[in-house]
Amino acid sequence: MQAKIQLRNISSHELEQCMKCSICTVYCPVSAVEPQYPGPKHAGPDLMRYRMKDEHFFNDNLKMCLNCKRCEVACPNGVKIGDIIQEARIKYSSHGPSLRDRMLANTDFVGTMATLAAPLVNFSLGLKPAKAVLHTVMGIDKHRTFPSYSSQKFETWFKKEAAEKQKNFSKFVSYFHGCYVNYNFPQLGKDLVKILNAAGYGVHLLEKEQCCGVALIANGLSGQAKRQGEVNMKSMRQAIQNKDEAIVTTSSTCTFTMRDEYKHLLEIKNEDVRSSLMLATRFLYNLIHEKKIRLVFRNDFQRKVAYHTACHMERMGWVVYSTELMRMIPGLDLIMLESQCCGIAGTYGFKKENYERSQKIGESLFDHINEIDPDCVSTDCETCKWQIEMSTRYKVINPISLIAEALDVEATKQLNA
Repeated sequence: MQAKIQLRNISSHELEQCMKCSICTVYCPVSAVEPQYPGPKHAGPDLMRYRMKDEHFFNDNLKMCLNCKRCEVACPNGVKIGDIIQEARIKYSSHGPSLRDRMLANTDFVGTMATLAAPLVNFSLGLKPAKAVLHTVMGIDKHRTFPSYSSQKFETWFKKEAAEKQKNFSKFVSYFHGCYVNYNFPQLGKDLVKILNAAGYGVHLLEKEQCCGVALIANGLSGQAKRQGEVNMKSMRQAIQNKDEAIVTTSSTCTFTMRDEYKHLLEIKNEDVRSSLMLATRFLYNLIHEKKIRLVFRNDFQRKVAYHTACHMERMGWVVYSTELMRMIPGLDLIMLESQCCGIAGTYGFKKENYERSQKIGESLFDHINEIDPDCVSTDCETCKWQIEMSTRYKVINPISLIAEALDVEATKQLNA
């Protein structure tokens, strides 16, 4: 049984900030498609009052919550409704994580094993018999498409091809690359190094990095998430002591988890790190806005791009950094999609019991993308990428990769020399 972490005590004052206006339920993507879900107001503040007296008021329907935080964005009083629901799941659930949950949550272990035989793993996961076994035995829906694994980890590439070159710079950032870049798509990490080097910044990797823990929290392994979070915070403090200007990321969910959920859900002290931890698009935008760097773009770049606002980007309020950077590219025609949840919510949409609900939540988003017919879609969340690419015919590209593709590297280097 997974050890429970000690949670902060929710004060009655915090709960009473809820006015019972139910606007959170109106904005909840699960409530819109699932009649059995009581909605964030009822599942969160309302029932927490009872759960604090008697844990038997815990309801397994809370597992339907996506933890998208759209209820918190909508709340006029700033109640952390999503956190209240997640805290209830951590503290009061009597069901331990299944084998499936542990496999989905332990991204470092699975990723390390998969990269050792990536072509075989990728081929096998696409076979109907393999999908049928996962569906029947493991409870991973047979319709779900798995992201491909890379044969070479990003960390391996960096140490072999990039680490020595970083010594030529006098200004540095540390990069928290996350599981997706390390095991699935190293190119995104390479693109970031390309941009930062052209802008006159060297890149360090953290002394020791582990998965941010978002999948562990969602799958009932909060104790392990806390241990891994403490490792990450220690490494980030070391980076700050070494005078790196920031710890940058390329995943909105990793960033949100470490900046906000570490403190609120795992009771990890991160106040001394939080202001230095940010998305790479925010770091770059601020440098450009402060006239510390300049980026030069190719004249022949042309792309019609539809931007999807990931839920945790919406919660952080950081959409402007990514979209304004893309608007700086002369040949990029940016179209903003309506802000809505895609439905996958990390490992949530992989589970058999959630798959149909996940697709219903994202259906209007998929229809909107098909109507616009862009050259590609862009978003700052890797799992949104998987969902959109599986559910539409369009490729999804992180804003960093679009900037890297459009960048005139030599001209940028000369301006920032």
